[in-house]
Amino acid sequence: MGGSDSAGRLVRPFTLTGGRTRPSRADFTLITTVTAADPQPEGAARPQPEHSRILRLCAEPMAVAELAARLDLPMSVVVIMLCDLLEAGRITARPPRPVDRTTVDLDLLQKVREGLGRL
Repeated sequence: MGGSDSAGRLVRPFTLTGGRTRPSRADFTLITTVTAADPQPEGAARPQPEHSRILRLCAEPMAVAELAARLDLPMSVVVIMLCDLLEAGRITARPPRPVDRTTVDLDLLQKVREGLGRL
């Protein structure tokens, strides 16, 4: 019986992505900042439960690495779901700010480190 639980966990990410293994676009890196669109697009289809979790977590801007850690899902799965949300106009994705070599955003680096530690 214990094997069925681990098999269920293996199927879950596959199910969340509709069987896709590659993102439809290359907008997302570990430190891309994702924010839920406000307001959400009118007439948009009701999001899947995991998409709704992403939208709730991204009410405030959040790095992709931190989002994957909070969802406890593989990065590849989260990126595929983020592509779906971006294409539906439900989120915005902002690349990391160019960093001046003399100025490092220690807060952002700490968040990325924490997010990676949770993976």
